[in-house]
This record gives sequence, structure tokens and C-alpha cells, in this order.
Amino acid sequence: MTAQIHGTVARGFEKVRDAFIDNFTGTHDCLEVGATFSAYRHGEPVVHLWGGHADGAQTRPWTQHTVVNMFSSTKGVAACCVAILSGRGLVDFNAPVAKYWPEFAAAGKGGITVAQALSHQGGLSGLRAPTTIADVCNWNTMVERIAAAEPLWEPGTAAGYHAITWGFLAGEIVRRITGKSVGTFLREEVAGLIGADVFIGLKKNAANPIAEMLKAKGEQTQTFSEPTEILKLTLGNPLIEAEVANDPVWQEAEVPAANGQGNAEGLARLYAAFATDGSFEGRRLLTKSAIAAATREVFFGVDINMGKELGWAASGFFVRNAWGWFGPNAEAFGHSGWGGSLGFADPRAGLSVGYVPNQMDMNLQGDPRSLRLNAALYACL
Repeated sequence: MTAQIHGTVARGFEKVRDAFIDNFTGTHDCLEVGATFSAYRHGEPVVHLWGGHADGAQTRPWTQHTVVNMFSSTKGVAACCVAILSGRGLVDFNAPVAKYWPEFAAAGKGGITVAQALSHQGGLSGLRAPTTIADVCNWNTMVERIAAAEPLWEPGTAAGYHAITWGFLAGEIVRRITGKSVGTFLREEVAGLIGADVFIGLKKNAANPIAEMLKAKGEQTQTFSEPTEILKLTLGNPLIEAEVANDPVWQEAEVPAANGQGNAEGLARLYAAFATDGSFEGRRLLTKSAIAAATREVFFGVDINMGKELGWAASGFFVRNAWGWFGPNAEAFGHSGWGGSLGFADPRAGLSVGYVPNQMDMNLQGDPRSLRLNAALYACL
């Protein structure tokens, strides 16, 4: 079935449209079913493309406002929220988490700073208490368990990717400060103000139809680190399968590390302020100094769960871009997600970029589809 491609590209950016079409029709290992790719430069749209189908049976066309689960690209969305609160003077990355969330100080965690917690250095990447998907979808259950938990390693001595728990750390900080859940804060004070189709917790609706997530065909082509006890607790308690993204209970819950629903235009609009001076379409979201604080690298080294040398910022963004996932410039920062999605800002180029597919790819680190799109985009500059 031939995919219909829609949208616009600015003059001089035709190569991106060609690459987008090639991801649907080429000879690659993983072809798109439905996808969207968008980019803004200096706050102005240069690419906005969508196409294909929102379901595996290819009966529902992907529309301009279709969204789909972004898995860990949601972490970048939540990090944007924390950064905006920092810009308002409400979050101090050097302060203990317990300043905002007193119960968190239990079990020797009183000294863990916000920066350590959000840069995956807090030792809370997994829980020892048996945990189910239903538990993950219950906010109070998760934050109570995290507050009571002992760290799995001495905080501040290593970074270990917090695949699911990271979102509850970030989200509870947001909730304690604002009185709003992170999904509500995102909707009312960030994405909703700039017309960005990005959500954490979303019921099925006509305005933003949710696409079906399609699991990767075949085995993953990369792994995380060696299967230590910590990694088993991180990824296996509970084990999350790709199909969970299609469960309405999962979609409607707030899991700020993994269940955001969005599209590329939404991500590109959200990151647009971070790629410039903190403002977008005449609305200031944060200051340049707040961007600098949120993107300050607080860890660089081998992440014990990822098994890869990475840079983490105080707010939880991937920084340093050592692997080129966010284009060629080291200053770019953002977050990618299982299955291929990503969102990032590149201040050097003045670019903000989003990419969201529903056909998951087998590459855990560096999806070839987004790499081809980013290469085409930067070739147009």
C-alpha cells in the first residue's frame, strides 16, 4: 500500500522531503508505516512532514495531529518542564530533592541533589519491591516506593540510566513545586500555550488520534550493559513490552519517562525556545541563563546501565551529543526514545527537531531513519 506524504518544506530543504519519502519506500531494513518529522530554524518552520498510516493494518491515515507513544523521548519533554521551572527560580539543581519532596530523604537519600537525581546518578534506576505495569500506572504507588527505597549504589559515584523511575523523580519535583501533575503542567503552562501536540497522559480523542505502536520486526541490534542485578531491576521490574503503548490504561496514566504521546511538530515547537534565546513565537518560556543551567553537564562517562559513554545534564537531557544522534554539533541536546523517536535543540544551528514513527526499529541507539533525516536536514543549511 503506497503511503501518502503530506506537509511542507521551505525552499532549499527539499532533500529532507526526499529522505522522508525514502524512509517509506527505500530498500532499508525498517520501512515506515506512519511517521512525522519537523524542524524549526531560528523559531521559523522549515520542515513539517507527516504521512503513512496510524495502524498496522494501514486503514487509518496518519493526520497532521496524530500522536503516538514516544517512550523515552518523553524524558526530554519532562526535562523541558523542569528547566522552565528552574527559569522561574522554583527549582535549584544544586538543592537536595528532599527540599521539595521531604519524604524522599528516607533511607539515606537526604543528600541527593536534583541534578544528581535527574542525571541518573541517584542510584534509583530500579526498585527491589516487586513492581507491575499496574503499579507503574499508579502515581502514588511509585512515588511512595521511590521515597522509601534505598539506593542501588552510592549516589553520585556513577550514572545508571533510570529507564522508568526517572519520570517519577522529575514529575514529583514538578508536582511538589506547582501543585500540578507534570502532565497537567505541560498541558496548561507549556505545550498548550504554544500549540504543541505533546502530552503526558492522554485519553483517546478526536483532536489528537493516537496511532498504534508497532513492535520492531526481529531482535534488537544493540544491547545495554552486561545483565547485572541493577540492570535487571531497572529493565525487568517490571518488564515493559512495546505493545503496552496501545493499552488505554498506559496511555491515560502519567509515566513521564516513557508514555508521552506526541508528534514531530509538537516536539520541534517545544524545543524551539531551547534552540534560541528561550522564546518562541513571541512567548518567553525561559531565559538563556536557565537554558545554560538546565543543560549544564554534570556527568560524563560510561553509564553503568547503558554500557556507553554518555553526557547527562542537570535536568536530564542527553548532552555533548558524542554519538551524533542529534546532528553533527556537540552543543545539541535532547532525548531519544525506544523505537526511534527523538526531539532535540541545536543552539549552534538554531534548530529544533522532532521525529516520531509508529513502526519501531530494531536499533536501540541511533535509529537509521532519524540519522538519514538529520543528515539531509543539515545538508540543507
